[in-house]
Amino acid sequence: MRLRTLIGALALAGTALGWGVGGASAADLLSQQCVACHAVSKPEKLSLDRLWERKAPDLYYAGSKFNKPWLVSWLQNPTTIRGGGVMYAKAVKGGADRTVDTIDAAQLPAHPKLSAADAATAADLLMALKVDGLVPAGAFKNEPPSSMASMLFSKLRGCTSCHTAKAGGAPTSGPELYTAGDRLQPDFVHAYINNPQKFDAHVWMPTLGLTDADIQKLTGYVSTLKSEKK
Repeated sequence: MRLRTLIGALALAGTALGWGVGGASAADLLSQQCVACHAVSKPEKLSLDRLWERKAPDLYYAGSKFNKPWLVSWLQNPTTIRGGGVMYAKAVKGGADRTVDTIDAAQLPAHPKLSAADAATAADLLMALKVDGLVPAGAFKNEPPSSMASMLFSKLRGCTSCHTAKAGGAPTSGPELYTAGDRLQPDFVHAYINNPQKFDAHVWMPTLGLTDADIQKLTGYVSTLKSEKK
């Protein structure tokens, strides 16, 4: 859905629902500020240069990617998802002893915090952003967790080369997955593992050519990775 049409429709809905000033400011945030870093409508050209220069992940399919409760919570208290930055090569710097690379924290700007009301409204806006056919509904068949699934992730399919499944690890080039079960819809996880280039032809995550059985196991495992409740 086009951003202008989406915001207009939700603004009318917000008025009817009594969102008031909070809802309007969240819509303004999406249309005026979020677009400075995120693509909230599908770019006309998904080029390598665009991918290299983008400042933050694409959100034009956010409604097929995120779980809404997580989104509402995260927008109020953002935490680092990509410890190595959106483009790892731009955030990494050589260590003083030239043996261990480190992450330049100045290249990892903090995400703004929203009020509870604005976070809820922004989440409504983002959850309406979808692309037909990008994430097939029902692709994940609720594969139960198994020791084989954990082994596929940690040893056999190379996932830990770019992703962390436990909090406290060193920053990696891909997003952390130890909160993926809270954050991501299983059908999105299945679709992305199956064919990352369907989302962007130039994205660096490889298409591994896995069987659907392995994708089901990996999706089931990733869906169990959740933040510890305090």
